Amino acid sequence: MSQNKAFSGLTQRLWDFPDLVLKNRLARALEEGAARYPVFRELRLAARIELEVLLDAIALDPAWRAERVNAVSLMLDGDGVFISAYGRRKLDYCSTAFYIWAADLERAQAAKERILAKAGSTRITEPMFTVDWYYPCGGGIEFATIEELANDVLRDRAYPAIPGGVRSFIARYLDAPETVLVLQGPPGTGKTRLIRAILGEISRRKGEPAQAVFTADLRVLQADELFVRFVTGADDAFVVEDADHLLKPRADGNEHLHRFLTVADGVVRSQGRKLIFSTNLPNVGDLDDALVRPGRCFARIHVRTLSGAEACALAQDMGSPAFADDEGRRHSLAEIYRALR
Repeated sequence: MSQNKAFSGLTQRLWDFPDLVLKNRLARALEEGAARYPVFRELRLAARIELEVLLDAIALDPAWRAERVNAVSLMLDGDGVFISAYGRRKLDYCSTAFYIWAADLERAQAAKERILAKAGSTRITEPMFTVDWYYPCGGGIEFATIEELANDVLRDRAYPAIPGGVRSFIARYLDAPETVLVLQGPPGTGKTRLIRAILGEISRRKGEPAQAVFTADLRVLQADELFVRFVTGADDAFVVEDADHLLKPRADGNEHLHRFLTVADGVVRSQGRKLIFSTNLPNVGDLDDALVRPGRCFARIHVRTLSGAEACALAQDMGSPAFADDEGRRHSLAEIYRALR
C-alpha cells in the first residue's frame, strides 16, 4: 500500500540577526500552543549624546542580556521581553529606534521607561519627524528610517511669493482638504527647508513625530508597492524631491503620474495625508493639468531667488545688516545663508 505525502514550504525573508532570533522564537511558541510576545511597542529616542555611549549604557544594564550586533545596533533579551535596537549618528545628536516585544503590558512599559532613563537629561524633547527613505535593492524596495529635528526657522522675507506669510500658509495647507502641494523653482531657493517645516508642524499638531515617505528614485515609483504602503500605512506625507520627471503632462509620455493621481483623490484616497512635490521645472505650464486642478492641488508655489533689496532685507531680519548686494544681481537662499555663516 502506497502512501502519498504532501510537502509545503514557507519562505521568510529575514532582515537581520535579531529578526532571525525573534522569528524562530515565535515559530516555536506557536508549535507549543503558547503566546510568547503578545505585546508589541515601538520607541523612538533622540539624544544629544554619542550613539556608542547611549547604546553601551543600555546594553550593560543588568535587567537584560545584551548582544551587540554591530556598532549601531543591539538586541536585548530579558524576562518576558525581547528588544531589537538600531541607532544613527547625526551631526550633534543621535537617533535610535527600539522595537519591543513583551509578554504583557507591564513588561513593555517597564522596558520603555528603563531605556528612556538611560538617556536622562540628554534626551531631545523638541518636535521631530521621521523619514522613511525608499530605494531599490536587489530587485525589490528597501528603506532606511531617519529621524530629524524639526528646528528649521523660516522667515517670511525668504519666501516673498507666499501670500500671508509662511506659517499661515503651512497652517492653511494642513487644514485644507486638498492633498497636493507643488514647490517649483531653481535649486537653493528653500524648497527643502519649507518641506521640513511642514513636516515639523505636523509633528507639533500630532504631539508625536510625523512620519513621511520619501524618495527621489524613479525606479521605486515605477511599481505599485510604495503607493500601497503609503495608503495602507500610518505615514502623514509622501514627499518627492526633484520630481521633474513625474510632473510633466501625461501627453508628453509621463507614465508614472497616474499612481499619484489615484492616491490624491482617486478610488483609493490618502485619508488626509499630504503629497508634496518639489521640482526645478521652470514653467507652471510644464505640469500636468490633472495634478494641479482645483480640489486636488492646494497650491503651486514658485519659490524664486531674491532681488538684491529682498536679500538685504532678509539679512537684516536675521540680524546681519552687513550683507552686500553685488551689482544688484539675484540671490538664492542657499547663497544668503552661506554668506551669513
